[in-house]
Amino acid sequence: MSKKKKPQGVMTNRSVRNPHQRTRPDLLLKEQNYILQISVDDLAFMDKYRVALAAGAARFAEIYYNYLFDHPEISDVLYAHERNGGDISDLVRSELQFMLGIFSGDGAARESELNQVGAKHSARGIRPVWAAGAYRLFLDFLRELIMDLDITFAERNRLESVILKLVLRDLGMMSDGYWCTRLDEYRDEFKQVSAQYECVEELLAGLPHLIWSVDVKRNQVTYANYPLHAIYSNKLESPYPFLADAHAEDQQQLLTVWQEAVNGIGSSTEIRMSLVDGTEHWYRLSLYPSLSRRGRSGQVYCLLEDINTDISERKQLEQLSTTDSLTRLPNRALWGDHMKMALAASRRVPGSQVVVISLDINQFKMYNDTLGRKLGDVLLREVAKRLDSVVRESDSLARLGGDQFGILLQPVNDARTAAERVITQVLDSFDVPFTCADKQLCVSVTLGVSCFPDHGTNEETLLTNAESAMYRAKRNGLPFQFFDPGSDVSPATQLHYSGQIQSALDNNEFELHYQPQVDLVTSSITGAEALLRWRHPTEGTVLPKRIIPVAEQLGMISPITDWVLVTALRQCKDWIYNGSSVPVSVNVSARSFQSPRLVDKIQWALQEAGVGGEQLEIEITEVTLMMDLERAAEVLTRLNDFGVTVAIDDFGTGYSSLTYLKRLPIHTLKIDQSFIMDVAFDKQDIAIVRSIIDLGHNLDYKVVAEGVENSMALDMLNSLGCDAAQGFHISHPLPEEQFSSWLSTSAWSV
Repeated sequence: MSKKKKPQGVMTNRSVRNPHQRTRPDLLLKEQNYILQISVDDLAFMDKYRVALAAGAARFAEIYYNYLFDHPEISDVLYAHERNGGDISDLVRSELQFMLGIFSGDGAARESELNQVGAKHSARGIRPVWAAGAYRLFLDFLRELIMDLDITFAERNRLESVILKLVLRDLGMMSDGYWCTRLDEYRDEFKQVSAQYECVEELLAGLPHLIWSVDVKRNQVTYANYPLHAIYSNKLESPYPFLADAHAEDQQQLLTVWQEAVNGIGSSTEIRMSLVDGTEHWYRLSLYPSLSRRGRSGQVYCLLEDINTDISERKQLEQLSTTDSLTRLPNRALWGDHMKMALAASRRVPGSQVVVISLDINQFKMYNDTLGRKLGDVLLREVAKRLDSVVRESDSLARLGGDQFGILLQPVNDARTAAERVITQVLDSFDVPFTCADKQLCVSVTLGVSCFPDHGTNEETLLTNAESAMYRAKRNGLPFQFFDPGSDVSPATQLHYSGQIQSALDNNEFELHYQPQVDLVTSSITGAEALLRWRHPTEGTVLPKRIIPVAEQLGMISPITDWVLVTALRQCKDWIYNGSSVPVSVNVSARSFQSPRLVDKIQWALQEAGVGGEQLEIEITEVTLMMDLERAAEVLTRLNDFGVTVAIDDFGTGYSSLTYLKRLPIHTLKIDQSFIMDVAFDKQDIAIVRSIIDLGHNLDYKVVAEGVENSMALDMLNSLGCDAAQGFHISHPLPEEQFSSWLSTSAWSV
């Protein structure tokens, strides 16, 4: 981060040129007459019938009064006039007299009066369109009067034409008075605001802090004061222009406070920044959100201030220490050194690997908040002792901060086996409750694992990926997970997409592709799975494995699920209308399944689309079901009551206990594609698939095979008695238009 001396009083150049200027009254009248082709002969012709029309138009009063008081907004304006001391009757009479003045022969006087009325309308809140509505009624009334006059057809047409032109002239000059008055008001307000803005801009330019604001929806910086603009002018497309200069260990914290701000919670944190001379300074980042109607932040106001002089002594003392003062374990800095040495050693031995484990205490915040910080510290020390008792001396255990611990396994030959051995020992050790201040505390942990070199080549990346795997395990209710590049999302990716997902919904950037399921006995199409795609304006097509984890971490999965349900069911309705009854299946993530309003939303989506529950199948995983079996039973029973079927997705890769199958109203088992890829050749896959098919049929379930990519696999599944299949061999997922075309041309029947 470089520092530049800034000039005083630097302001953003925001001048506004107003092209609209008031026209002289006499010139305006001539202009109106010219444009509307109102000639002297027209006015002379009008004089012949002026008295008759004026006398007859007096009967227009009743129509005019009804128009004013039947319109709620107009009547509100009239009553507001009365509450402010005015007389409604006088106001209405004067407005009526003004309209009847259209027959006056004095054009100049009429023009002046019209401008004044327009100004009064602006002051009283009367909109131009209301005046247009009144004149429209007036024209209809005048046409009826003209029909009663004893004149020729040609004279009647000319009289109607002249009256229409005079009415249009009235409206034009009245609107001119209205808008000129509004423009004068806006111009005065703008001058006041501009003066205030210049003072604020000069003040902000003179401050030694970096100040900026971010539009969360567009994920763009909308304002940057001079110091920030001077240093990072080419990086203002990111909510954190200085992100590249922030210390790698602090970037996760930057993401955390940003997400809090997006959710409407103001927060601050201290981070390290690299200066151009290679030194580091401490800065305090403060975020102040402004809330939208939905409770999420619309704008985030950001302040970065140099606090190096205030905390340098404290931070230097912390950096001198390599031991966590509470647990006496190595701290993050020392553990980082251990990682560097382990990676260097692994590079010298071809084929060796390093395991990095991130561990988080699931119940710590609850105990710390309810029992107090002192007991929370005792619990952390006891956890540290227990972990230390199961980790080998050759490995490294550290407290990384808060209730997060890290375990580093020195170079090993089989990273997965070594990691699972340590994880098993750790999980077993937490089966015994902790005794803290005479209280028995049950504690569980969640772990995430990354391995060198498969998941990263440096300590920062490996730890970040281990943390991502740990957060995914928490979301899925699992004790541990290995890092998966397709499922885990880095902090940088979260920050990148944080403001774009809502915009994608608002701008219709999401779309559904449909992959058919076919019955292997009847060769008919029995349904279609709806698969989410994001047509990103700059990145092209983004697949669900990138969208869903980010949406879950950012709290955006619920509106996406709502959109998928409604869109898929409306498409189903279209197919029915066109003669093809094709039910749709929709995947529901663990976070969406936990929503207490899920069933109500599904029922609403069915009603919105106008289809029955039998047209929808919900796909969920075994892991999702087992997170809360009692709740799962309640949700699935309610869905079953209005005809929605339920499929267990990726069956065979989840829980070994199958007792839930007899407890829940399930209709379909979808065999995971990992067992289908080689089912035509692999005896073990054949045995597994046959067992799943037999299990499903014994429980009266339909069995569907996923990932069928060739005819040999399809033939084998048919011989094993599988009910249905889907996969690339049948059809790739297709956009709606292509899928509808495929339905009409496919060899499979509907």
